[in-house]
Amino acid sequence: MSWVVDHPPAVLVVALVVQCLAAYVGDLLRRRRAVPADGGEFGATLPAALTLLGLIVGFSFSMAVSRYDQRKNYEEAEANAIGTEYVRAELLPTAGPARVRNLLLQYTGQRILFYRVRDREQLRRIDTETASLQNRLWSAVVELTAGQHDPVSALVIAGMNDVLNSQGYTQAAWWNRIPPGAWLLMWLVAIACNLLVGYGERRTSRMMLLVLPLIVAVALFLIADIDSPRAGVIRVQPQNLELLYHGLKGS
Repeated sequence: MSWVVDHPPAVLVVALVVQCLAAYVGDLLRRRRAVPADGGEFGATLPAALTLLGLIVGFSFSMAVSRYDQRKNYEEAEANAIGTEYVRAELLPTAGPARVRNLLLQYTGQRILFYRVRDREQLRRIDTETASLQNRLWSAVVELTAGQHDPVSALVIAGMNDVLNSQGYTQAAWWNRIPPGAWLLMWLVAIACNLLVGYGERRTSRMMLLVLPLIVAVALFLIADIDSPRAGVIRVQPQNLELLYHGLKGS
């Protein structure tokens, strides 16, 4: 299931096929065993199941949107932290400002690539380069402020700490996905609802059995797309980082 939810188009196709099969299985069972005209106990079961499905899908959609917003907020916070430290670098002695600013410019470029890249191998190289730049940035600041215990040095060190921490917060937000248990529950309830719909369908046209599977499949696709940081169509764009990068490069 983890592979499927990481590819939203696969979620759409698999969900549609599985739910259509469930609906037609329910219809087949109905044809073999007649359902009472008034629906009997079944008449109360189907609305309750559909209500539960709607609540679960709505709750999962809310989770996906909140995680998307969190990724956007951390992108903005990361750009602000880098921009602030770039300005504070001017407080460093001798040739320190140019050295730190050059590293920050390279670091910003790598952070932009982190948001843009989808290839796993290229992403590993970006992570390696990012870690290397972080070490060099921290070493440069520590070296340039060594032996200085004034408020200015503390301000520069605190700013660099914010830069490094912001990357960690961003990475944590990208790992924060909808739990597999929630996905499993959605799939099971959706399948059960389609079985019940197929079992209670009294019309002669089987095309009606496609309505609920299509609606739910589109909803699951949208949830998976928003929840997927890299594979989805709806993705966080590094607009703040790109604006910062062009500003720093032009300064």
